[in-house]
Amino acid sequence: MVSAIQFSQVGNPEVLKVETLSEQSPGYGEVWLEQVAVGVNFLDVTQRKGAVPLPLPSGLGLEGAGRVAAVGAGVNNVRVGDRVAYATGPIGSYASARLYPAERLVKIPDELSFDDAAAVMFKGITAQYLLKATYPVGVGTTILLYGVAGGLGEIMVQWAKHLGATVIGVVSKPASVEKAQALGCDDVLVFDAGNLASEVTRITGGKKVDVVYDPIGRASFQASLDSLRPRGLMVSFGASSGAPSAVELATLNSKGSLFLTRPSLAAHTTSTSEYQERAQDVLAAIGAGIIKPRIWASYPLADAALAHADLESGRSSGAIILKP
Repeated sequence: MVSAIQFSQVGNPEVLKVETLSEQSPGYGEVWLEQVAVGVNFLDVTQRKGAVPLPLPSGLGLEGAGRVAAVGAGVNNVRVGDRVAYATGPIGSYASARLYPAERLVKIPDELSFDDAAAVMFKGITAQYLLKATYPVGVGTTILLYGVAGGLGEIMVQWAKHLGATVIGVVSKPASVEKAQALGCDDVLVFDAGNLASEVTRITGGKKVDVVYDPIGRASFQASLDSLRPRGLMVSFGASSGAPSAVELATLNSKGSLFLTRPSLAAHTTSTSEYQERAQDVLAAIGAGIIKPRIWASYPLADAALAHADLESGRSSGAIILKP
C-alpha cells in the first residue's frame, strides 16, 4: 500500500491528511517510483491555501527522489533500480510511491544522496533559469536578492557569486544576517519596505542594481522597483506576501524605462529537452561544488502539515524534505 498526503479543501496546514492508496501499474511512458525523499517548496503552500488553485481533492508536491520500481511500455531512458529525481508536475510527490512520466525523470549520480537531490532539484532549476535565462548574470552584475537565508536563496547566492555578481541580500530578520554573510553576500539588509531602496542606493553609490529577484510579492514590490537602475529588470517570481498589485505602464517609464517580468518554472521546462538541460546544469554545479545542498529539516511524510507550518511561519532556514 502507498501512503500519500491529500487535501479536499484549501486552508491551513491541518487540511493535509495522510491517505492510504493502492499501488498502480505504470502505463505507456510511465514508471512506478518508490520514493526515498520528497522536497517541500513554497509553491506547495500557495496551492494548499488556494492562491494557486488545484482541482480538489488533490495530492500535493512537485519534487522527489527515489528508485524506479517498474517501467511501462515505451520507456527506454530509465530502468528498474535507477536512482532518479524530478522537479516538475504532475502533482503528487507527497507520497511513498507514485506513477511518474519517465521522460521527466533525471538520473542522479551515486555521490548525490536522495535527500539532497529532493532538496535541491526544484530550487536548483529555478535558480538556473533565473540567473541564466531571465537575466544573464555575470561579472559586473549587481543583484538584489530576497530570501537569501531560505532554500532557494542559498542556491542563488552561491551560483550568482560563482558567475561573478555582486549580491545584495535581503533577509526577514536580524538573526539571518550572519548566515547570509557566510553564504557570500556582499551586503545584507534586513527587510524594511520604507528604507530598503534608499539603503540599496547608498550601498551602490547611487547606481542601484541591475536586476531584482523578488519572491515576496506585494509587500516588497514598490521597494524593489525603486532599487533598480534605469533599464533594470524587476523579476517578480513569488507571492509569499500576496500577489503584487497591477502596475501602470507609465510607472515603469517614469522610473527609468524599467523592465518587468513574472516568470515561472513551468514556462522554462515545458519541453523535455529544455527541462533535462537545466537539470543537468544543476547536477554539474553540484558536482563542481558551485552549489551545495543543505537541508534545514527533515520530517516524516505524515508530518507534512508541520513542515508547512514551519515554512509558512518563517521558522525554517533552508530546504525542507519529507521522508516517506
